[in-house]
Amino acid sequence: MQDFRKKVKKRCRSILFFLLLLFLLSGTSKGITELSKRDDNLIQSRNKSIIKIQKEPEDTIDVLFLGDSLAYTSFSPMQMWSDHGFTSFVGSQAGQKIQESYSMLRTALEKQNPKVVVLETNVLFREMKGFDGIRDVLAEKGTYYFPVFRFHDIWKPLLMGTQYKEENFKGFMIRDIVSPYEGKDYMQENKEKHPISNLVQEYLQEIQNLCSEHGASLLLVSTPSPVNYNYKKYNALKEYGQENQLAYVDLNLKTEELGIDWKLDSLDKGDHLNLTGAMKVTAYIGNYLKNHYPLTDHREDSRYNAWEKEASQYREKAEKKMEVMKKK
Repeated sequence: MQDFRKKVKKRCRSILFFLLLLFLLSGTSKGITELSKRDDNLIQSRNKSIIKIQKEPEDTIDVLFLGDSLAYTSFSPMQMWSDHGFTSFVGSQAGQKIQESYSMLRTALEKQNPKVVVLETNVLFREMKGFDGIRDVLAEKGTYYFPVFRFHDIWKPLLMGTQYKEENFKGFMIRDIVSPYEGKDYMQENKEKHPISNLVQEYLQEIQNLCSEHGASLLLVSTPSPVNYNYKKYNALKEYGQENQLAYVDLNLKTEELGIDWKLDSLDKGDHLNLTGAMKVTAYIGNYLKNHYPLTDHREDSRYNAWEKEASQYREKAEKKMEVMKKK
């Protein structure tokens, strides 16, 4: 009996310890998140979008973009606002993985009800296999429920006064560097398919399910990038889209229609687009979204005056960057 009581006490202490730990993690996470929302200059670039989407007024985002750096260098919400009047936000991160895309979507849906979710497809080709894939999934789940792990380095700016300032227009980052792509045609037609790992497909299905539950359409888009895309990936994505009733647009097959000039529109030798390339992609995708989805033009709605004010600032900044690019 005495041994039994000791075991019960030991288990109770263990349970109490973990409950206390969860309480501390939850409280600290909430405090750090609120602190970051008040001043997003306290957090580093990669985590800014997940904070900024939480700062947007409730139910004001029509289109949500997800993806890695190909997304935040290709889609300009302010240009789409100026051209069409619908609102959008780029919830992307450098090197974003599919589980992070899922977390970004879940976070956005806490306050927003987008009509369209656009996933830039480069995240689908980051393989998630074996122990490393499971570890990354568990790590992301932990940071989603306990953001203290995501913003663990916030103490540096708090104690040392460091600020992580950057130009960020609803998740889009202006890039004015010109570094040409000088390679050959990278979209040579063939019948091969680049495999998409099973774990990635499972997460993509979860993203599709989450979109359906919230009344949002999921659109897959591959932005122009000779470094990251080829015809094998196009074949795989086209097949996946057809099998899962998903719309898919591969802009790597439309570079001539877009007017992409790889001598002028490349940021880093065919990896990402610069500002001029992003403007061409944004013009195309903006028209595509307008023509295929029921998006509202808010430009005459006074509740969206802040959007027009930021769009004016963006246009002024973009024009100055364009002048700089012409001189390079």
